[in-house]
Amino acid sequence: MSTRINEEDADTVFGGPSYHVQHEDLEKSDRIDKSHDNHSTGTHPKNLERVSLHEFSKTADYALEERPFFVPIAKDGIIAALGRIDRQLRDSGRPGLLSSKVPVSWTGREVSPGFLGLIKHGGLPKILTKPGRYPGFPLRNWWSRQWCGTKGLSDTAIQFQGLTVVQVSQNQAAVISDPQNRIFVVKNSGFVAYAIDGTYDVLAVVDQTHLSTEIRDSVTDAILGSIAEIKMRSHIASGKEQEYVVALFLNIPANNCAILQRGDDLELLPAGQHYITNPNVTLRGLFTLGENQLELPTKDIYTRDQVPVGLRIYLKWQLMEPLKLTTHGYNTPYDALRDKTQSILTQIVAHLDYGTMVKQRSLGPDNLEDGSDPSSAFIDALRTRAMDEMHEAALEYGIILKDLAVIDREFKGDIASTMDKLTTRALQAQVEAANVDRENSNKVKQEEGALAVARIKAQSRNAQADSEAYSVIAAAKAQAERTKIEALAEAEAIRLTAEADAQAVSIRAAADAKVTDQFARGMEMRRLEVTRVQAFGNKTVFVPTDGTGVQMGNAMAVGMAAGMANGHEA
Repeated sequence: MSTRINEEDADTVFGGPSYHVQHEDLEKSDRIDKSHDNHSTGTHPKNLERVSLHEFSKTADYALEERPFFVPIAKDGIIAALGRIDRQLRDSGRPGLLSSKVPVSWTGREVSPGFLGLIKHGGLPKILTKPGRYPGFPLRNWWSRQWCGTKGLSDTAIQFQGLTVVQVSQNQAAVISDPQNRIFVVKNSGFVAYAIDGTYDVLAVVDQTHLSTEIRDSVTDAILGSIAEIKMRSHIASGKEQEYVVALFLNIPANNCAILQRGDDLELLPAGQHYITNPNVTLRGLFTLGENQLELPTKDIYTRDQVPVGLRIYLKWQLMEPLKLTTHGYNTPYDALRDKTQSILTQIVAHLDYGTMVKQRSLGPDNLEDGSDPSSAFIDALRTRAMDEMHEAALEYGIILKDLAVIDREFKGDIASTMDKLTTRALQAQVEAANVDRENSNKVKQEEGALAVARIKAQSRNAQADSEAYSVIAAAKAQAERTKIEALAEAEAIRLTAEADAQAVSIRAAADAKVTDQFARGMEMRRLEVTRVQAFGNKTVFVPTDGTGVQMGNAMAVGMAAGMANGHEA
């Protein structure tokens, strides 16, 4: 059958990859993984690329068997497939599948475009493929017939009176049980089948990218993938129904893988979408191939002087070969590393004294290189023996150990209680000393605060005094400048007044000089006399400034001066 089932499902029926594997250029003796090398994404270790894919999980693909009245849906669609089934039935002498009724446009049962009409005729199916209306008369057309509705041509699954139609999209997978209860899976294709004996049952249509059960690592809580179990109900002799798992779907993220088991044989399944219908094959586990890190406590370990101690260690690892891990019987890398770490640390601590270990609390990058540390015996043993032995032991399980550190240790027993008491006393002393230091520090801070406040106040007062002095100086300078300006203004005013008076006098004198009439001159003299008397009063005696009167006044003044001088000498 050169159909899409041959092209697609033949490669992926039993746990095959989700991409299409090319077989055209392979010889019968070649391994199937030769065609897979070209599809490798490079996310897995190199040794995983050459693992033979699904060798023992393969079994017969029942979907590819020659079956009577089983037609894959080709590119011409579902109606053409129904036509081929109808011809096969008629050629075998059986009633046909397609109805011979002719549609009309005015009355009757309606079949829309894109739908199929279903009619039950004496217990056998009849299919109406042409759109239109199908009237209910003449009566002989519907004798022993029953209208059963319509179904869409694009429906994923149609089951009607022994007729089964299945067509799935790219992301879907249909799990089918044939009349002999054999299971096969249809992906990215479809078929039309008419069962004469038994039925074709559609057990489930699976969304391959969103499976129902998510699987997480029980230790790191990382998502390892998702699975979906497809179950089938079966009747047993007692009449009860029981469910049986008939198919397992897996969706494995990038950089993860799965381990399949058949008896004592193991097989690695890379990332991608897979399914398994072989009843002899079971899922051993899902694993991540990325880096993981974890802190874990060890069981009690006894030192050479019989002091129990518990260690808390840090591990960082990467699983490279899951087949080696499962071959040794471990379900997770953590289980293998935990047992081996416990064994190696027990051997190392058994050769060390309590006094050596109590001085060193942790092993890390800060103290790996200091050889002068008195507890270096413990450090050297962990660095040289634990790291080397753990790395070598992890390789046996397909694990690369990338880091190992002792984070903390805890001593137990009587020595632990004694240490707790001593530690409590030391802590109390430290607390008391810390309280004293805190009080002293608070007092010092208070004094420093007061001193800082006083300093700030003094600075504030100095700044205020400087500001006031500057204000006084500025005011004095302003007053002096004002006085100076006022004096200059007053002197200038006096000068201007004097000049004006002098000019006025000169003008009056010039005017008086121009008067030639004696009478006018006399009248002017009398007006001056009147003005002088008005200015000094009528009792003022005016002494002449020229002539005989002046000389007499001078003689009198000289005499009075001489008399006053003689009086002083006596």
